Amino acid sequence: MKPEYFRRLASFSVCIFIAILFSAWQLKPKGEFYQLTVYHYTTVQQEQLLDNYLQQALLPALHRNGVSKIGVLKAIANDTSVLKTLYVVMPLKNLESITTIQGKLADDADYQAAGSAYINAVYTSPAYDRMETILLKAFPMAPPLQIPQLKAPRNERVYELRSYESASEKIFKSKVHMFNEGDEIGIFTKLNFNAIFYSTVIAGGKMPNLCI
Repeated sequence: MKPEYFRRLASFSVCIFIAILFSAWQLKPKGEFYQLTVYHYTTVQQEQLLDNYLQQALLPALHRNGVSKIGVLKAIANDTSVLKTLYVVMPLKNLESITTIQGKLADDADYQAAGSAYINAVYTSPAYDRMETILLKAFPMAPPLQIPQLKAPRNERVYELRSYESASEKIFKSKVHMFNEGDEIGIFTKLNFNAIFYSTVIAGGKMPNLCI
């Protein structure tokens, strides 16, 4: 994964390892956060509008503000699905960065100009059908975000997101423990799984949930 926009990337998700924690003791003050934004859309016009906005407005603005390791990926199912999805993965130093970045975008004239078509889209011709945001926190024993060492052309790379909803918080916490203290992270590293990051979901629509 490179900092620039992946327009033709075949599938979502960088072996992202996601988990959900409800206990405050597991949310340590240090460590990375990630924002996963999912755009749901149906038309070619919406896709083009999203592509242009991300490539010409949002990503350049984020780069100007020091956010460089950004992934933009499309699901393989887009080829046959009526409801299509596009994912944006963005690392954050802390949760305060969410509002800080939004404030900087609001004051960025270049961003406002380049993203005008998206920003000013009318309700009769929206840029997307629905947008959802998932907030993640890196596992306490996980390495920082890693860029996979892949050599294939970007449009031939396939990434995978596995999602497992737990039946209870207790079961979920047990699985999170397996990744950290149980050293599943270490096993995946030895097997060269090219994981980008491992994290807990701290806000999202499906909880408790373990995604690998």
